[in-house]
Amino acid sequence: MNKIQKFNELHTSKEVLFLGNAWDILSALTLEKVGFKAIGTTSWGIANSFGYADGELIDFEKHLGIIKTITENVKIPVSADIEAGYGDGTEQIVTNVLKTADVGVAGINIEDSLKKQKGLRDILEHCNLLSKIRSALDKNGYKNFYINARTDTYLQSNKPLLETIDRAKSYVESGASGIFVPGLIDHDEIRKITMIVNAPLNVLSLPGLTNCNKLRELGVKRFSFGNALSDHYIAFLEKNAERLVEFKDTSHLYED
Repeated sequence: MNKIQKFNELHTSKEVLFLGNAWDILSALTLEKVGFKAIGTTSWGIANSFGYADGELIDFEKHLGIIKTITENVKIPVSADIEAGYGDGTEQIVTNVLKTADVGVAGINIEDSLKKQKGLRDILEHCNLLSKIRSALDKNGYKNFYINARTDTYLQSNKPLLETIDRAKSYVESGASGIFVPGLIDHDEIRKITMIVNAPLNVLSLPGLTNCNKLRELGVKRFSFGNALSDHYIAFLEKNAERLVEFKDTSHLYED
């Protein structure tokens, strides 16, 4: 069984696929070591590691280099967060998806948010993009490559439920393997989406939405924590570095 097949299988288990989000080779190896069954890269974390904010500000090839390094050094499946595709047009985005598949990942996250202005890509335009991506992947030997279609309705709309369902169903019909809805936290709305949309639902960890067992009861198939761990790591590093400067003493580095 190859990694694409394994990654797809993880979405059909009775258990929620708890995805470990990595931003460099050390974090990826650590997540694998402690027992995560798959890794998803975090674009936010990768960008921060180079001193950039999230939002496709980092050069795509530099971003892809980190994804490649992670994929080559772990044995478990990796899904790559490539934001909205790092391209102004469909052709460039499809090319970038194929480049990402070529480094050995089992899937991608691709979102419908616009990067140069607020708002979401027109639903028909995004469906066309997803169809082109699926067709290109199939033609280039990446059958069943996992396309996790992220919709940012809950981050940008006041009443997002109906639009989320509409977009999710359309994205699945256009070739998406699963749907990712960051910002979705209401249990009743989660349950409703899982019942209506015929594809695995991925939700993002947020305060009040943290437990895999509870999410399984709601029908969620995939759970990720995005940049939460990398942010926590950076805050820990900064706190300890400030203490070193303030006290000119390294003793706390050896405390349990």
